[in-house]
Amino acid sequence: MNRIGFDNEKYLDMQSRMIAERIHAFGGKLYLEFGGKLFDDFHASRVLPGFQPDSKIRMLCQLKDEAEIVIVINAGDIEKNKVRGDLGITYDLDVLRLIDAFRGNGLYVSSVVLTQYTGQSAADSFCRRLNELGIRVYHHYVIPGYPLDIDTIVSENGYGRNDYIETTRSLVVITAPGPGSGKMATCLSQLYHENQRGIKAGYAKFETFPIWNLPLKHPVNLAYEAATADLNDVNMIDPFHLEAYGKTTVNYNRDVEIFPVLQAMFRQIYGSCPYQSPTDMGVNMAGNCIIDDEAVQAAARQEIIRRYYIALCDKRMGYGDDGVIAKIRLIMQQGGIHPEDRPVIKAALDRSEETGNPAMAIELNDGRIITGKTTPLLGAASAALLNSLKALGNIPKEKLLMARDIIEPICHLKVSHLGNHNPRLHTDEVLIALSICANMDPTAEKAMEQLSALEGCEAHSTVILSQVDRNIFKKLGVRLTCEPQHQTKKLFHK
Repeated sequence: MNRIGFDNEKYLDMQSRMIAERIHAFGGKLYLEFGGKLFDDFHASRVLPGFQPDSKIRMLCQLKDEAEIVIVINAGDIEKNKVRGDLGITYDLDVLRLIDAFRGNGLYVSSVVLTQYTGQSAADSFCRRLNELGIRVYHHYVIPGYPLDIDTIVSENGYGRNDYIETTRSLVVITAPGPGSGKMATCLSQLYHENQRGIKAGYAKFETFPIWNLPLKHPVNLAYEAATADLNDVNMIDPFHLEAYGKTTVNYNRDVEIFPVLQAMFRQIYGSCPYQSPTDMGVNMAGNCIIDDEAVQAAARQEIIRRYYIALCDKRMGYGDDGVIAKIRLIMQQGGIHPEDRPVIKAALDRSEETGNPAMAIELNDGRIITGKTTPLLGAASAALLNSLKALGNIPKEKLLMARDIIEPICHLKVSHLGNHNPRLHTDEVLIALSICANMDPTAEKAMEQLSALEGCEAHSTVILSQVDRNIFKKLGVRLTCEPQHQTKKLFHK
């Protein structure tokens, strides 16, 4: 059962005030490196129940009169057609999506920066496209010896070669489609240029995870490690903060490793460094807004198990590797977490063993577990979905939501005309059929009205579901895991 563990309104207030204070501390201008997802941060909403996926953008909207957005993209990623795994679109297209999303929320996007630019033809084409759309584009170049040759980096031949990004507001948010885009380097390049022009400006970093004022092995911080297992990020005690203040805080390896370099760059630019540690650079207030630590820990443990099954399935489908699986297993051992802690797994496996066919289980938000089995007309996922809607609507189990004369013509269409070998309905087809029936049948209409109640429910399938089914459950907000095996022994799976 879901329990709220995070005060979202308190977070919005504290976070906005913290950023405003940091702007003031640097004399009225701040370059804020924004890590993680600005929109739809579902990881945060899963491990911090009560955190709203759009919280970061809502927080920025409270500062929108002071803020402008600069989007950074690595020119090499454009050349390689790098794709965002969660959205299935290339990084350059995601830049356009982000601009639309920011503008849709009333935020000002001032420009795009092409980093690591070496004359890539694809980057030039993208630049022309942005110019035609009326978007200013700047170029930042490869700096020899970066990040260790400080004298070259902080000079006319280093940051000095980069275009100076013209900004007009006190808060400049530097964001990007994904990691490795050059957000930090863009911020530091701007500090160099601003200093050359006699303009006071500062730098800070906004990264939700790991949460600096939670213990190193707190499940929320372990869940971050599980989520970034493929990036080899490791949480660690910030040794600089411990030495400077005698306080234990948590950061992650990349920021700790690069901090001495950042200190040297700040000293080269300003003559001194305003920060004593990587933790000092951050402005994240999430840890101060946890109101039920037990609920948050339970949610984070579930996320780690989900990440484990995602890694297993990725490996089975040829996308992942054993190293990611081994790392998440180690995280589970550190947190005393086991697959048995996820009740829908056992429920699905038991139902499959009972029927001899694939099965699925869905845990509703009130704790009830509903199962679905494979039938001649419905896949297990579709059956579990319909059974859950019945349970939520207090509709008797034996009540048919869709008559056979509605389902069978769809199955016939799939096999006889659309080239499918499997007549069973996928979840999207079931929902379309149910919506048609709802126009004539009050019971089906009542079932349709329960769809929103599926958000936040847990689900497990004994086989890897089709992409169609996975997408439907994602859109419904159902947190799905699958056993790492396919329903058939075919080599090609849609």
